[in-house]
Amino acid sequence: MPITPSRRQLLAGAATLLATPAILRVRRAHAADPVKVAGVHASPVENAWNSRIHSAMQAAAADGLITYEFSEGVSATDYPRAMREYAEAGAQLVWGESYAVERDARAVATDYPETAFLMGSSGGPQGDNFGVFGTRNHEAAYLAGMLAAKMSQTGTFGSVGGYPIPEVNMLINAFRAGVSEVNPDAKFLNGFIGAWFDPAKAKEAALAQIDAGADILFGERIGTADAAKEAGIKAVGSLIDYTPRYPDTVFANAIWNYRPTIDAIVKDIAEGAATGRDYTEYSFMKYGGNELVFVESMVPADAIPAMQEKQAAIQAGAFDVPIDESEPA
Repeated sequence: MPITPSRRQLLAGAATLLATPAILRVRRAHAADPVKVAGVHASPVENAWNSRIHSAMQAAAADGLITYEFSEGVSATDYPRAMREYAEAGAQLVWGESYAVERDARAVATDYPETAFLMGSSGGPQGDNFGVFGTRNHEAAYLAGMLAAKMSQTGTFGSVGGYPIPEVNMLINAFRAGVSEVNPDAKFLNGFIGAWFDPAKAKEAALAQIDAGADILFGERIGTADAAKEAGIKAVGSLIDYTPRYPDTVFANAIWNYRPTIDAIVKDIAEGAATGRDYTEYSFMKYGGNELVFVESMVPADAIPAMQEKQAAIQAGAFDVPIDESEPA
């Protein structure tokens, strides 16, 4: 029986794209044709991480670069089947997140050499058609840390993460590094909640850190800012802009922009190039893949110039934010 996703949506038209033989065996689009993309989301597209990808796909579809069909809330047991169905239906690019299904996802890609696959993964690319990407908004997190360092009264900074995987670890560590550049004597607290979406648990972990002296929180997970709001302290958001929801609490956000990654792989497909490569670099600031958004009125004026100078150095390639994937203590 075919998988029944919780929702399917086709954006920017439904013209059938004809597959043609391509160099390196990956379906290539004609220059004027939109690339047919299918997304397999393990979580609801409202989830912060998925929402950044979903909105970027929608924008690319609105621009006529791609067509976009998706499934959301796909369980690990159904995931390979969903990938196969989209490949069989003629998708030129199947997007997904293979963290929980690495072996199966890679096997599917091997069976469909003319289809490009792009997967969020902690592993490397495979063959000509299995590309990977990692989340990178650590540069913006570093800059947020520089601002936060000037705002703390206690010198203690908290953070709440989902799981201690490399992408999450490097984000929290980058925030800490930014704080430490301005305040070498800063102290840090951290907690992992063992879930990607559990606002109540994130809030509970954050409240414990506040009780232990933290007066600035970095929220890798949704729910952290709720604790900050309740306690009357400040917080930093991650991936999306939380300021409208917490206008008096969230003063900065480490935003992740996925559109540069879409543009890069669509270009490869259009040119018939191999897509079995690591697309993580397109999440870096020099490509526009991440950015710091902050509320100037909430930040001490003397904290901004040093942050902006460092931001310019990052964008110019003159400074590399350290990538530390070790689990934060």
